[in-house]
Amino acid sequence: MRKATLNDVELLLELMREFYAESNYELDPVNATNAFKTILEHENLGHIFIIQLEGQDVGHAVITYKFAMEYGGMMACLDDLFVVPAFRNRGLSTIALEEIRRFCLEHQIHAMTVEVAFDNAPAQKVYRRVGFSELENRQLLGLALANPSHLV
Repeated sequence: MRKATLNDVELLLELMREFYAESNYELDPVNATNAFKTILEHENLGHIFIIQLEGQDVGHAVITYKFAMEYGGMMACLDDLFVVPAFRNRGLSTIALEEIRRFCLEHQIHAMTVEVAFDNAPAQKVYRRVGFSELENRQLLGLALANPSHLV
């Protein structure tokens, strides 16, 4: 796995387009490009990683940050994790998550969260494998204040 740079934006757009297509979303390339560039230009917002296998770019992961009163420090949200279907079932997601976990520990990140669909059992299995679990007495609620990167 390697950290993405601004030179990777086109690659990231293609990976995200394929990722969104699995959920029947069409990607808004302008919104996605702006989002990738913002994170890549401002590391205090998060990091983007390119997942590799034998030097080939086969996926990506995005973590974004927030300060959490509960932990008295920074938290990372695993915002995206995608491996190209032809390269799945090789442990790449698990390896990427373990590397991200180490990265977060090295950078004094106090907790991590991930949002996953109720019906996405394969993703849930990978997340649980590295230690993610449901939080007691918690429910994720959302309020969109801008358009998402996917077009409905």
